[in-house]
Amino acid sequence: MKKIYLDNASTTAIRPEVIQEMTKVLAEDYGNPSSTHSFGRNAKNILELSRKSIAKQLNVSAQEIVFTSGGTEANNWILRSAVKDLKVTRIISSKIEHHAVLLAITALQKEFGIQVDYVNVMADGSIDLTHLSELLNLEVKTLVSLMHVNNEIGTILDLERVGLICRQYNALFHSDTVQSMGKMSLDLQVIPVDFVLASAHKFHGPKGVGFAFVRKNSALQPLFFGGEQEKGLRAGTEAVHQIAGMAKALELSYAHLDSEKEQISQLKNYLIEQLETIFPGVVFNGTKDSFYNILNVLLPFSEDKTAMILFHLDMRGIAVSRGSACQSGSIRPSHVLAEILSDDLVKKPSLRISLSHFNTKEDIDGLIEALKTVKN
Repeated sequence: MKKIYLDNASTTAIRPEVIQEMTKVLAEDYGNPSSTHSFGRNAKNILELSRKSIAKQLNVSAQEIVFTSGGTEANNWILRSAVKDLKVTRIISSKIEHHAVLLAITALQKEFGIQVDYVNVMADGSIDLTHLSELLNLEVKTLVSLMHVNNEIGTILDLERVGLICRQYNALFHSDTVQSMGKMSLDLQVIPVDFVLASAHKFHGPKGVGFAFVRKNSALQPLFFGGEQEKGLRAGTEAVHQIAGMAKALELSYAHLDSEKEQISQLKNYLIEQLETIFPGVVFNGTKDSFYNILNVLLPFSEDKTAMILFHLDMRGIAVSRGSACQSGSIRPSHVLAEILSDDLVKKPSLRISLSHFNTKEDIDGLIEALKTVKN
């Protein structure tokens, strides 16, 4: 049975060149980058070349890149330090953010008594920017936290426009760019955003490593304490092989961006055509014009047919999801869909199908055939 992986928004397969790079570093470059002998200096060199490589892809200076264990850590660090050290007394966010942002904000509200406001979300999952401007018309130290590409429905935020609105009102702007990093060009000299972040495993790199872009002179303070690694901002010996793998993965993602985006977009269009032809009445949550590798669908199946749909597809070797992988063990409906769908529709199982350049037309055909057997 051929396995079909269509859950690339939760994690991606590692590119072979990335595995090769990491294996080389693991085998040969095992020094501690904080050591002063040649082994340490060699590891430090790999670390700094990786930092420069990542900075180059985003058109920023290397000193603005801080390595972390991934997106969750970076989100928590940025939000907490903004409140604790930058004296932010108010956060504006949306109810469709990733839980790494939503739960961090809730914890900060309890701990520091900050004001939290949620900007309105339109029926298609986009952010109401007029409402954002209205909320910002309050003279308190504010941070706006809005994700670039929604991980469940794929709606895209206009980063440049939101950044300009934030600048107009002297608000800090933090954006969770985990889903867009490596899949969309980001020129951070042009986009007026203060903090963005990434998780390597979302762009065909290793799990357990990521980075934050922190605009210079932002005065963020560390989340935890120890050694002087990462200019004192992130204690702990750096995972050199993971970081080298991440830098390689990002470099390759941007080198192949145009061709892979074209390939994935064609696959998504084919998937939409097939779903509309074979399952009339299919509904696309958010919009079918969402981010090019994500499609969230509500199939016109009866409730008894859909109750076990993920299990049924899994038995046939097909991986899709109901929403965020971090929540997939939960029986609660998606908090993102709860914001944009009626109570009746939220109860029905929606599927998130997310693609990568490793997918083929045959994968889509396999999914459609499997869905036909659920319907019958």
